Amino acid sequence: MTRFRLVLILLGVVAAAALFLTQRPAGPTLAIVSGSENEALEPLIQDWARDRGVTVDMTYLGSVDISRELQAGKASPYDAVWPAHSLWIELGDTKNVVAHATSILRSPVVLGVRRSIAEGLGWVGRKDLTIQDIHAATRAGKFRLSMTSATQSNSGASAYLGFLYAFAGDPDMLTLPMLDDPAVQDAMRSLLGEVDRSSGSSGWLKDAFVANPAAFDAMINYESVVIEANQALIAEGQEPLYLIYPANGLAVADSPLGLIDKGDAAKTAAFLDLQAYLLTPDTQGKLSALGRRAGLIGLDATSADPAVWNPDWGIDLGREIAPVPTPSADVIAKALTLYQTELRKPSLTIWVLDVSGSMEGEPLEQLKSAMRLLLDPDAAAVNLLQPSTRDITIILPFNHAALEPTIVEGGAPGDLAAALSRVEGLRADGGTDVYLAVTEALRLIEPMARDGSLDDYLPAIVAMTDGASDTGNRAALFSALRSSPWAGGIPVHSIAFGQADEDQLKALSEATVARMFVAGDDIAKALRAAKGYN
Repeated sequence: MTRFRLVLILLGVVAAAALFLTQRPAGPTLAIVSGSENEALEPLIQDWARDRGVTVDMTYLGSVDISRELQAGKASPYDAVWPAHSLWIELGDTKNVVAHATSILRSPVVLGVRRSIAEGLGWVGRKDLTIQDIHAATRAGKFRLSMTSATQSNSGASAYLGFLYAFAGDPDMLTLPMLDDPAVQDAMRSLLGEVDRSSGSSGWLKDAFVANPAAFDAMINYESVVIEANQALIAEGQEPLYLIYPANGLAVADSPLGLIDKGDAAKTAAFLDLQAYLLTPDTQGKLSALGRRAGLIGLDATSADPAVWNPDWGIDLGREIAPVPTPSADVIAKALTLYQTELRKPSLTIWVLDVSGSMEGEPLEQLKSAMRLLLDPDAAAVNLLQPSTRDITIILPFNHAALEPTIVEGGAPGDLAAALSRVEGLRADGGTDVYLAVTEALRLIEPMARDGSLDDYLPAIVAMTDGASDTGNRAALFSALRSSPWAGGIPVHSIAFGQADEDQLKALSEATVARMFVAGDDIAKALRAAKGYN
């Protein structure tokens, strides 16, 4: 065969393949909104999508945002919803658009505590430890406790509801009168007061623990996420966590995948095929290999991979898991409001707001609009961001200098209105120096650090900026973060929008075990997410 004929044959094959591909009907696109705990499962989803000729776009949001998306009904940009727990569908699906919701996997919400600490407490091998035992250990200062926000993340909400069950005496069902019981509220307030670190995301909390093991002792999170953390910690030569399954108040995430039914037959068929694929024995086995309890809550210990379901980590697959029942929607709603307004550990939040010249026009208007979500009581309540009577909120505008701060203690409507009026009156001018502004924020906190009252709060600084900062004060700030006995423990979260220098903000967040949020065209959404971290 001549080279010329070979080239012609190859060209013909390529042309035929191209013709086939152009004639092959394009499959539907499924846009799925999911909790961050499912990110590890996306490769399985994309394998199915490639095999079926379907496009799957995954978006990861917190539980409250997922519930909010459902409230849009058929107007939601998503085709399917995959929260960690069915309660978020129950709360959000007010227009009854979710169909075919089915649990894909389950994961108990556990306490993961450093193995050495568990040994020192005599907890290794114990199956009778209660929420009250965990509470007593945290009050005695045996370990630092971290967990996600109950009003922003399902692992925090599930744990919180489990705590309420335990403090209410392990009833068959949690009721509204139980939430009003002063003894229940006092115990709940005391336990939440021991939280050392909060987060708006289960996945981020795990990543922060692994990246900064010296900053954490224990976290409440999904069993599957603690398993992922242990695998990463061991790979880094770090001490793993020991899993504690409370004997009371144990919550289990049921991970329902549901269709947002918009009457699209092709998308419905693709969704049902995806759901069936996830429930096949083969895929359920793959989920088990990723630390998820597939099928029923129990697993066959003889077939479970010990590198995943490691008994040395406290995992006992033969143990009966009896989760607390999901309360009614009105009980859940009231419980979450109580958490936000009365029971959680109070927040000390300093909002560092860029009002430099580059913020002129639309950027500054977007920032003001986002701050209304915090300072307008009705808007804050919709997003479960309302301040408690014990919170301290400080607004610190900056450009090339730190400007006069506004301090709000508690959540009195008049004080919030005055603070909002100050924000509405901000004008753009001057240069940008976020380092100087964060240094000033730390100076505002310093008196509380010195007198010990800072321990009663979950502190955070949130820097919102759209530009690159003058680096003249950078070295002094980072030196203070390293040398101060308390400053390095204050997370400096950041919200980047416009032309913000993300490298600058990322370095600041990493130095303080904090998170950088990239706002894109939705500063308000980024602000809501950032507030979930204290």
